[in-house]
Amino acid sequence: MTYTAREQWEKHYGAGKGFRQVGERERALLAEHTPVPEGGGRALDVGCGTGGLAACLASLGYTVDACDFAGSAIARAREEHADVEGVRWLHLDIERDDPAPLNDAGYDLITLRLMYPFVQDRGRVAHGLGERLRDRGALVVITPVAESTPEERRGIALDEDEIALVGAGWERVERLDADGLAFLVLRGPCHAETRAVEKRPTTGHALTGALAVVTDDSGRVLLGRSRRGMLELPGGRTTGPEGFAAAAVRELVEETGLLAEEADAHVVSMLVDDSHGLPRLTAVVRVTGWSGQLANPEPDKFARWEFHDLHALACAGDVFVPAAQALDAVWPGIVPDLPPVVSYPLAVEQPPVPGEPAEAVRLRQAMAQTVIDGGWAPSEPVQQALRTVPRHRFAPEANLKAAYDGGDHAVITRRDETGTALSSVSAAWLQADMIEHLHLKQGALVFEAGSGGYNAELIAHVTAPDGRVVTVDIDPWVVRRTRAFLTEAGTGRVTALEADAALGAPAPLVPRGGFDAGVITYSCWDIAPAWREQLAEGGRLVLPLEMGGYSRAVTFERRGQVLHARHFTYCGFVRDQGQQARGIPVVSLLGGGLTLRFEHGTAADTAGLEEALRGPRHELTTGVTMGANSYFGSLQLYAATTLPAFCRLAAHQDPAEGVTVIARDRDAPAIVGDASLAYVTHVRTKNGDRPEDKQWEWVVHAFGEQGSELAEQLAATVRAWDSHVRADDNDRHADPLLTVHPAGTPDALLPAGDVLDKEHCRLVFRWPGRDTLLPRPVGRLGADVTCPRR
Repeated sequence: MTYTAREQWEKHYGAGKGFRQVGERERALLAEHTPVPEGGGRALDVGCGTGGLAACLASLGYTVDACDFAGSAIARAREEHADVEGVRWLHLDIERDDPAPLNDAGYDLITLRLMYPFVQDRGRVAHGLGERLRDRGALVVITPVAESTPEERRGIALDEDEIALVGAGWERVERLDADGLAFLVLRGPCHAETRAVEKRPTTGHALTGALAVVTDDSGRVLLGRSRRGMLELPGGRTTGPEGFAAAAVRELVEETGLLAEEADAHVVSMLVDDSHGLPRLTAVVRVTGWSGQLANPEPDKFARWEFHDLHALACAGDVFVPAAQALDAVWPGIVPDLPPVVSYPLAVEQPPVPGEPAEAVRLRQAMAQTVIDGGWAPSEPVQQALRTVPRHRFAPEANLKAAYDGGDHAVITRRDETGTALSSVSAAWLQADMIEHLHLKQGALVFEAGSGGYNAELIAHVTAPDGRVVTVDIDPWVVRRTRAFLTEAGTGRVTALEADAALGAPAPLVPRGGFDAGVITYSCWDIAPAWREQLAEGGRLVLPLEMGGYSRAVTFERRGQVLHARHFTYCGFVRDQGQQARGIPVVSLLGGGLTLRFEHGTAADTAGLEEALRGPRHELTTGVTMGANSYFGSLQLYAATTLPAFCRLAAHQDPAEGVTVIARDRDAPAIVGDASLAYVTHVRTKNGDRPEDKQWEWVVHAFGEQGSELAEQLAATVRAWDSHVRADDNDRHADPLLTVHPAGTPDALLPAGDVLDKEHCRLVFRWPGRDTLLPRPVGRLGADVTCPRR
């Protein structure tokens, strides 16, 4: 008996049929090898049928979630085990349905009894269940063995090769016998490091072939587990005068049983490398439509064909080299650490390829609602963009929960050799906030710098149907990735170009009169002149601007040659590259225990400072207090933009080991003088069980002969901030009036305020309560710290 459709199972259970009851040996093995953790445990029984195993697990002390895709099975389970406590019965197809009903906190034990042979995408399902296991949890698979099962019933059993695949990628696999059933205990969730591997040498003078990249209606990619023990894409060599698209379509049906039209097969890239010294040319063919039932017509070559989640390809074990490279051609970065290949992307007219699981839809709506509830997306166009654009398809290496995290989390998509983030998909709330402050209208033309595609698509949706976005990035890998994702999931209204964003958009793409809006999606030390010059009069530019090392997403409006700040949002982004990249002078002190960062660009004279730090420390209380969860980012920015000798003092040792009270790997606003230093921190003055019972006070610490004088200056700054910027009892803060003027603007033409000079512009800050009679310089760029263009 082998059923292939849900309707057959519904009839099976509805007719009163079932399966082999849970035996005493199975009960004993479960109790011995998967005992309930101390304090209680939670179990998930997948394919529970009429509930015999779920009831058994409950009797062992587990709290159980039991699911089956047949409603008739769940109905019988509820009826037959109505007196069993601690079981939650779920009508759920673990392979296809949204897993929302499952416990988000995970499980100590997951069981699949007498149902694993009926799972189509076994590797994907096992991987997904492995991700739900708690620390030290186990996945137990109980299955008949083909060799001891009558031939007419082999469909309900696994042969030895298939049993071996069950444990592929798990850290520990233990096989036991339960009265003729294979009892497999898997521990260490299936995260085998992905390796790109070759086959044995072949004959001939060169190799030419085509590989088909096929996805299902959930966006998962089709891969076969070959008899060589590696994952492969459908494909093979071309024959005679056959074209690459035709070869891919032919190989697809021969190897998997799936049918595709040549018109739905698009050659998107040509890969050139070598195999054991032989030249190899591989065509990557994206198949955008297919029909038929997945099968395995060539069992001598392949053990199984399954659809795999894209994010799981980073831990998929061995993958055939051309297949891994072909996957990377469609989804750059999805398979890590690939061997070198020469890739020739082809400009082809390929329609977007739809497909996403129901879980993605649910999580996207939840993310959008979180952003809306937080007040970050008040307008309907931005709300609809958040609900519509498939964020996970622009970060395919992330699982769905990470992609749709509605909190303050970005998805890092590229790091350098030190682990520093180079590219990311920013937190959704911040993207929404920045887009909202662009004040976009339908048909707007927008310039964007530094995008992975998702933010650009959000803008395209907001400006639909006639709006367009030009996005540029200096990193060719990012641009290749962005173009690939826009092809797969975009609207066709975004143009991605490789260019230094500091130069703006290429002249032919700049609209007459300038862009209606611009947005920069990386942290900027400076404001490039092109961003102002290519912006229409009255247009808005939003960018994360570094001021004294503190970043704010500032919304500017162009009025002539001056940019006027209209809004500030606290934020953090990856650093800029290209012409705008800047090195920050850093001075190490006390053997690396402390560092001074001169964020304005010019290092002060630190001679004699180490000797002063070994001397007595002067302390000065400010009388300024704050409670739990108070915001003091405006104090940092106020100090950075009003104190001429401002810098940041960072500690790299525990407070008890050093001369400061600064926490390890944290920093504090500071100013330096002649062999002297002062910095401000907060110390706890009240404690209690409730947040409202806790209180901190700002205290200034100083070293050196000028320490007391510097301390008074810092304390006065904190008190002025408290009086004029931290304006009310609700902890609301006033933003400065900020204008940005072209570099070289004479002081006489600047408004009154504190002046912060960059290479390309002059920033003038006017804070509440500050004397604004004359421009006062705060910091200037040192010519010795300019980095070469990258």
